[in-house]
Amino acid sequence: MIAPYVVAALQMDSGAEKSANLEQAESMIADAAKSGAQLVVLPELFPYLGNVSKLRENAETMDGQVLQTMRRLAVQYELVLCAGSVAVAASDDPTKVLNRSVLFGPHGQVLATYDKIHCFDINLPDVKVVESDYVRAGSQLSVASTPLGHIGQAICYDLRFPEIFRRLTEDGMQVCLLPAAFTDKTGQAHWEVLVRARAIENQIYVIATNQCGLYGDSIECHGNSLIVDPWGNVLARGDHRQPGILYAEIDLASQRKIRTELPALAHRRMA
Repeated sequence: MIAPYVVAALQMDSGAEKSANLEQAESMIADAAKSGAQLVVLPELFPYLGNVSKLRENAETMDGQVLQTMRRLAVQYELVLCAGSVAVAASDDPTKVLNRSVLFGPHGQVLATYDKIHCFDINLPDVKVVESDYVRAGSQLSVASTPLGHIGQAICYDLRFPEIFRRLTEDGMQVCLLPAAFTDKTGQAHWEVLVRARAIENQIYVIATNQCGLYGDSIECHGNSLIVDPWGNVLARGDHRQPGILYAEIDLASQRKIRTELPALAHRRMA
């Protein structure tokens, strides 16, 4: 039986200066740990959120400074730590990176890695991004057995694809971590409704940790990070434009009660 525990979502305003981003992340992780968090989640591309065309030249390796720092902090504060996502150099393609989320355990072990499956390729009148020009899409889903339950991972644009969340739930997911750099243009219309829908449909906790501020000198992130429970209640919400730490309690016994009293997952019928 896993006792209720505290999760912290670290909403950041990352930019193109990696050292400043890493310093901000370290400080926020320390603050979250000192406030009692056992699970800490960083946002998408937290070490470098500049122009996507420069992701490769700012890419990390699994043994690089950023992820080794995250490993050290997980051990130091005895955390399950989701290192948001990091651009990791693709070993077989000198032009592309993997948008990778790494989940560390309290002994520094890598509990899971997940490479973003859905690249953000859109062409709205005032927002154009072609992530697939610079990012190689992943192909494998991830649910990790951790000291804090079965934790699944998704990243940003994946939020629009409900089938992967259902697959993760079928694989045992109780808590979903969603690092993001969701744009303000699309976020105003869809961010909260999609996060809450994924939580309600699958009766899971969703920790949706978003970036705020500008990236690439022109695209505004939506902020409004969310922690949502399996009933769809918003337990915590970030500011629209300011970085900050959100806290909420994860209670897996409460989740089991919801799934027992409203057994929608067991009622599914396929044509």
